[in-house]
Amino acid sequence: MISPLGALVLSFVALAVLRIPIAYAMFAASAVYLWTSGQDLGLIVDQTMNTLTSLYVLLAVPMFILAANVMSAATISDRLWAAAEALMGRFQGGLGHVTILVSVVFSGISGSAVSDAAGPGMLAIRMMRDVSKYPAGFSAALVAAAATIAPIIPPSIPMVLYALLSGASVGALFMGGIVPGLLMAGSLMVAVALVAERRGLPAGRAVPMRAVVAALGGALLPMTVPVVLLGGLFSGIFTPTEAAAVAALYSMLLGIVAYRSLGLRVLSAVFLESARQSAVVMILIASAFVVNYAITAEHVASDVAQLIADLRVGPVGLLLAINALFLVLGCFLDASVLLLVFVPMLLPSVRAAGIDMVHFGVVVIVNLMIGLITPPYGLLLFVLSALGGVRLSDMVREVWIFVIPLVVTLLLLSLFPSLVLFAPRLFGLVS
Repeated sequence: MISPLGALVLSFVALAVLRIPIAYAMFAASAVYLWTSGQDLGLIVDQTMNTLTSLYVLLAVPMFILAANVMSAATISDRLWAAAEALMGRFQGGLGHVTILVSVVFSGISGSAVSDAAGPGMLAIRMMRDVSKYPAGFSAALVAAAATIAPIIPPSIPMVLYALLSGASVGALFMGGIVPGLLMAGSLMVAVALVAERRGLPAGRAVPMRAVVAALGGALLPMTVPVVLLGGLFSGIFTPTEAAAVAALYSMLLGIVAYRSLGLRVLSAVFLESARQSAVVMILIASAFVVNYAITAEHVASDVAQLIADLRVGPVGLLLAINALFLVLGCFLDASVLLLVFVPMLLPSVRAAGIDMVHFGVVVIVNLMIGLITPPYGLLLFVLSALGGVRLSDMVREVWIFVIPLVVTLLLLSLFPSLVLFAPRLFGLVS
């Protein structure tokens, strides 16, 4: 007879294969577990409601989602693109560099890879494909790769969720993502430069200095958002959770007062969409808590920790093994499942190995972001194929150009913890 844990795994796999939404699949699998183990199904309500209502930091998630949606609706993407194009567009393959630069700036606003791809990413695809005649697959693949930077450079929704699981400082995680995010951007720019030279990608138009100054002036206010957030965080004016609310309010003030692009009708649509997206994320988190209850009750985490301890691999070996495992799993599983279900199972082993929780968190999130662009289950590939009208097969052929430099960056972050911990140590957030 199959064990309750086996029933959970088999039911989840079956529902995932049937393309049932991940959150509903986890709820249903958890119900199967409780039923087969003879426990009260009311535990689902008890576990989710008691846990969710006690986690103050979760308020940051809907606020960051609202901020990203407001910035997308307030013509912010167009202004950022114009400034980046004025600076970088004149070089060979310049629009590719512009795409990466815009993603870096937007990363300090949105905290979400999908928001980055669906916001300024769609403008980037249109400019590269229709204006400069870049191959459609290359354009969309680059946008997908650049969007992975968004949850690494603060603010970051995945980092908030990881902090809930690990107890790590949200501020330290935010600070720890700055250098890795810039390294990811640099590696992608090297890849674009090499491809541009080999394929003869065209340069953009040279912009007169007066126009450069005007474009930078138009993007000045949006670029102050990350400054306000990080400055407030690390000066102690507000907490990471309060920073999310500040970002949302500041974004609305820009759209309403500075740019006059947010009317009542647009704002209503933004609030409705933000509420819908927030509900999706919260349902996913709630379902993960129930699965984690089953994993804890079955002693899976402690068994995994003991198994790894028996292997007697050092901290570096453990981190490399986890990276290899997640890179493979990321090709087939949703990043949220890996973060909310698999990471908690590994945390005891990581702590026992003496790996810093902030270092591990940033490395894992970079790994999960790479999974968003690796086929066959690359969420960003599906999103951009649907929104941009680009054939998925064309994107898959091109995306490996960008997966390789991102994996190299991941390896460097794993081998050299100081790349992650330098900034948090500088501000006294980690010892």
